[in-house]
Amino acid sequence: MQVAVAGGTGVVGNHVVAKLRNAGHQPVILARSHGVDLTTGVGLGEKVSGCDAVIDVVNIVTTRRKAAVNFFSRTTSNLLEAARLNKIRHMITLSIVGSEEVDFGYYFGKRAQEGLLRSGGVPWTMLRATQFFEFPQPLLDNRSPVVLMPRMLCRPVAAQDVAEQLVEHVTRTPSGRTRDLAGPEQLNMVDMARRIARVQGRHRLVVPLSLPGEVGRAMSGGGLLPRGDYAQGRRTFSDYLATLGRSTGQ
Repeated sequence: MQVAVAGGTGVVGNHVVAKLRNAGHQPVILARSHGVDLTTGVGLGEKVSGCDAVIDVVNIVTTRRKAAVNFFSRTTSNLLEAARLNKIRHMITLSIVGSEEVDFGYYFGKRAQEGLLRSGGVPWTMLRATQFFEFPQPLLDNRSPVVLMPRMLCRPVAAQDVAEQLVEHVTRTPSGRTRDLAGPEQLNMVDMARRIARVQGRHRLVVPLSLPGEVGRAMSGGGLLPRGDYAQGRRTFSDYLATLGRSTGQ
């Protein structure tokens, strides 16, 4: 099958593209570096022409509600319009566990994305996943010796496990919201950041940051954990640290 991958150059997108190829599918990457601007729709129609499905893993790094809602509303609307015009049979979208529980700026964007997907007129599947193992990395990459890391209780999951789940849906019937996906261990984001820093040999003082109000209490108290029946990823955080250690020669 020919499958368009929105955000195919990102953390999850790279794995999605690789797994599609391994499964014998033909991925079509939708990203600025491949001539597509998802926020304006420029280049999108031509790229998705002939595709059987779209996997949407496009992302923005922001904590601001307005920026997140604007970004996900525009990209999702453009993808849905292109899918309708090209008679694409399946839209597969990645969202986040806890998006409806925690009133954090970024999550409002994911809520907007989910609402558009449900009413967009294209058969759809939505997978909510927990935070990726890579979540602390951007903050650790800051040159400051002090890193403020939010207190977050989570069940982090491997980006590879997320990609596998998304690609499996390509050959399935659209199923609406599917089972959430979470990692096999409950961890604290501050501890994760410290373990990554040690493996990478970085001299960083990781300071826990409690976000104010209900948002902070929800993040540190389990609002980002899966509820009820959910699928569990295979890879552990220790597996991820081992790959980091090999890449840094530790």
